[in-house]
Amino acid sequence: MYTEIVMDHFMNPRNVGEIENADGIGEVGNVKCGDIMRIYIKVVDETISEIKFKTFGCGSAIAASSVATEIIKGLTIEEALKVTNKQVVEALGGLPAVKVHCSVLAEQALKAAIYDYASKNDKTYAGLEGFDPADDHDHHDVVEIEF
Repeated sequence: MYTEIVMDHFMNPRNVGEIENADGIGEVGNVKCGDIMRIYIKVVDETISEIKFKTFGCGSAIAASSVATEIIKGLTIEEALKVTNKQVVEALGGLPAVKVHCSVLAEQALKAAIYDYASKNDKTYAGLEGFDPADDHDHHDVVEIEF
């Protein structure tokens, strides 16, 4: 049911924890399933130099958080904003259709962290146009990703 990659990131998650004095913090959650994801970023010269997460949720949510941090670390803000939930799913070698929403949470938590950073630093990014971290996204209503 789960790939070896998903199981590895669930059992041995990377970049877990908090960043003290983070430049941006993003939190998203879904009350229907109980998954809550918080991402912390440190930004140096418009590059995400450090990223950590804390996730309360199922194994897929933890694995999606973990692999997302590995994809994002070292990217510029603009590059990070182009990371999609589909890339997270692909990096995990796939997720069951009922768990794809976990990858959407990772994408949204990252955007929320960058939004927080941008707000604190009076910056704007094209990838944040129309994004509102206060929106109540129902992450269970995502379209199934085909491979």
